[in-house]
Amino acid sequence: MSLLKSIATVGGCTAISRVVGFVRDILIARFLGASMMADAFFVALRFPNLFRSLFAEGTLNVAFVPLFAGEYHTKGRKHALVFARAAFSFLFYVLLAFTLVMEILMPALMFLLAPGFEKIAGKLVLTTALSRITFPFLMCVSLVSLLSGMLNSLGKFWAAAFTPTILNLSMIMALLFLTPYLHSDFAPAYALAIGVLAAGIIEFLFLLWHIRRAGLVFGLLPPLKAVGHMNRGVKTLLKKMAPGVLGSGVYQINLFFDTLFVSFVGAGAISWLNYAHHLFQLPIGIIGVAIGTALLPILSKHIKAGELKEANEQLNRGLELSLALSLSSMIGLMLLAYPIIGILFERGAFTAVDTLNTSRALMVFAMGLPAYMMTKALSPFFYARGDTTTPVKIAIVGVILNAILALSFMPFWGYVGIALATGITVWINAAQYMVRLARRGDFRLDKLFFYRFPRILLASVVMGGVLWSGKTALNATGLNWQHGISVLSLTALVCLIGLSVVLFFGILWVSGGIPRTQLKRLMRQK
Repeated sequence: MSLLKSIATVGGCTAISRVVGFVRDILIARFLGASMMADAFFVALRFPNLFRSLFAEGTLNVAFVPLFAGEYHTKGRKHALVFARAAFSFLFYVLLAFTLVMEILMPALMFLLAPGFEKIAGKLVLTTALSRITFPFLMCVSLVSLLSGMLNSLGKFWAAAFTPTILNLSMIMALLFLTPYLHSDFAPAYALAIGVLAAGIIEFLFLLWHIRRAGLVFGLLPPLKAVGHMNRGVKTLLKKMAPGVLGSGVYQINLFFDTLFVSFVGAGAISWLNYAHHLFQLPIGIIGVAIGTALLPILSKHIKAGELKEANEQLNRGLELSLALSLSSMIGLMLLAYPIIGILFERGAFTAVDTLNTSRALMVFAMGLPAYMMTKALSPFFYARGDTTTPVKIAIVGVILNAILALSFMPFWGYVGIALATGITVWINAAQYMVRLARRGDFRLDKLFFYRFPRILLASVVMGGVLWSGKTALNATGLNWQHGISVLSLTALVCLIGLSVVLFFGILWVSGGIPRTQLKRLMRQK
């Protein structure tokens, strides 16, 4: 499969997943709102995800794919399947034991993760029950990650890329069709938890079927041989996973502290932050990850060739693009947070109060968006030089600082203080990247950056002025952004966003903020 076709396949599946995910969030908001059971479900969903990047995408896939592909293309299918069988069996038994232990310890673990829930009668018990249902999803999704790596190594991308959509669809189906049959006051939450578990099983069977179609058939080793007598390939895999586990572990500790702190704020706080964070992550997932992914091979090529000047230039151009798209996104989310939340979520159990509180969290989260994008552009420079230690050190500083700031702000601003702590921390992280690069002499902002950045800033400010004026004018007409999607409110919001986007890029084009030739050159680099 060609590179362009591979990107189109993965990108298309990701776009489908994003759309279905928005439908899922809208339905969750309608059925659960920002209630006690919404808080309980979001913690139950977050708990297996605390370990997901340790056992799955964040570490396993990155380490497994090169090893499996190397075995497959140099020694043949038979040797590759021997390694895959050993790795799969080891992961299966370790995850099975880990899951059983966590299920037994779940009440104590929930108290450690969300101790503030104990203040509300039944909330901690509900969270524990939901977590016991959702936690086995970790085992399924980790095994899915390994199977995905096998398919990706053979250039088969669509099945693995489609699995997030299965999760979203399963949750939607469970919420709509299983809820009426569950005789409980918390039926929607239980239905969603069952939907998560069902999704894990379906994803695993779905990929197992594709594995068999690809002719990659292998069995399961006995427990003693799989765990007690690991082969050389599995030991190599674990060694390669170690740096990723450390880096991912730092991030998960951050999530753990955020969940712990917000559990003391009160009912609805976790839900407000969760809904806001999903919207905040949208531009990061689409823009930031794309820029970081595109820059890594470009920087690696220049650095390995000793072309530091060219690497510096490409990083400047990537930073310009990150700031251009993130500043405009930040302003848009801050000014339109209330209309966006109201139109998307305010219906059913999601009230006007929930819209207001979620929009406040989104506005605060948005303040850190440019810093997030900057770290996505700057971090590839370290990885391109083989430096995986510095990003981990920066992350550790960030975790400590985030915990201190959250504890300091929470008594005054509640859940908003936690979002503010996150925003300040990511700006300090971005500054650490810049300072460390400058001290090494590896990177400096060039004249072209200082020429373009004021123009990017001007375009962003003008766009913000148009958005503010347009929203003020629409509010003056009595337009109601609340009570869900209406043809009038949705049309007004889309037109307002469309006008501001055209104006923003028009100013960049005319002023030379980001010339088309430079943009094409950046995107075409190989």
